Amino acid sequence: MSLEVGCLSFRQPYAGLVLNGVKSIETRWRPLLAEMKNCTLAIHIAQNDWEGDDWRNILTQTLGMTHSQVEELLESGERFGRGVVAGLVDVGETWNCSEDVSPEQMRELEKAACLTGLAQKYLTRLSNPRWLTEPLYSRGHKNIWTVNIPGHLLPSAPVEYT
Repeated sequence: MSLEVGCLSFRQPYAGLVLNGVKSIETRWRPLLAEMKNCTLAIHIAQNDWEGDDWRNILTQTLGMTHSQVEELLESGERFGRGVVAGLVDVGETWNCSEDVSPEQMRELEKAACLTGLAQKYLTRLSNPRWLTEPLYSRGHKNIWTVNIPGHLLPSAPVEYT
């Protein structure tokens, strides 16, 4: 048994921030994830880091994390290394962020995206992040590609208590 899903490469620290549930909005200059609405997306951790420190400022200044909390979060995001499919996330709605969003709403969007300067970008809601049980080594690709994840790497379903 395996799961065949679309996969997208994310640079660090964003891959780890998505899989650890801190980043819940993905931003792109085009509506890359629009056709993935209501689907599961595999998260590939790219070899390279994201250039820029917007994410660090949002974690410390907006979310109020301490330096040690940020470092712990970054270490968690590196648990499987680079060049791997590391987890899954559910894809929601994609929309274009207009320039006339209220300052309060923009702050909330930036907090969820861990990024500033969102006007005119396409935003996509991400939810239900989960790490695979082990990394799946895979070369990254541009855009979305298909990956087969063996069943033994899939996270177990959460236990619901009633």
